[in-house]
Amino acid sequence: MKKRTGEILKRLTEEYGTEYKCYLNHENAWQLLIATMLSAQCTDARVNIVTADLFRKYTSVEAFANADLKELEMDIRPTGFYHNKAKNIISCCKDLMEKFGGEVPRDLDALTSLAGVGRKTANVIRGNIYNDASIVVDTHVKRISKKLGLTKEEDPVKIEFDLMKELPKDYWILWNIHIIRLGRTICKAPTPKCEECFLAEVCPSYMSHNKKIRKSR
Repeated sequence: MKKRTGEILKRLTEEYGTEYKCYLNHENAWQLLIATMLSAQCTDARVNIVTADLFRKYTSVEAFANADLKELEMDIRPTGFYHNKAKNIISCCKDLMEKFGGEVPRDLDALTSLAGVGRKTANVIRGNIYNDASIVVDTHVKRISKKLGLTKEEDPVKIEFDLMKELPKDYWILWNIHIIRLGRTICKAPTPKCEECFLAEVCPSYMSHNKKIRKSR
């Protein structure tokens, strides 16, 4: 691990602690799986509003597997891309019933074999449900990891592998938790509050920006 990466992790831990926190409301593995599928191109806050009613209406994997497509589309419409999401949720839950006895699997390959489940969703489950070391690359992690110089990649899978090399394994789950919080409060897109950021002194993006300003004066 590079010295600067170690300093970044130290400052994040001092600021945010080491408590694991999931921003999507859920009571079990299948609820988190569906909530994560709904969170694509949608805020966690909006997903939590939708799932409050959704999980009261559909109380099991089987209920989702047997859901009427058009009705489910209307139930999840506020999350956007609802045609695709509804189709994937029903297919995914049918897979869970037929292949895994209604249980959400732990294995990455098994998870990504489910309809509509990519590495990001699978890693949310592995990290939050099974506490398996995993890195979730969402929009915040992609954008801020690049700013901090931990990756130069655009592809989420390549970013995930870069971060796996760069970060100690016991920090993989925390990275997503901390970076989401940083991205929502300080390192916002498109107007980050760099002057308020506790990582400014170790952020290549901030240092490069300041250098350009000084040269232009």
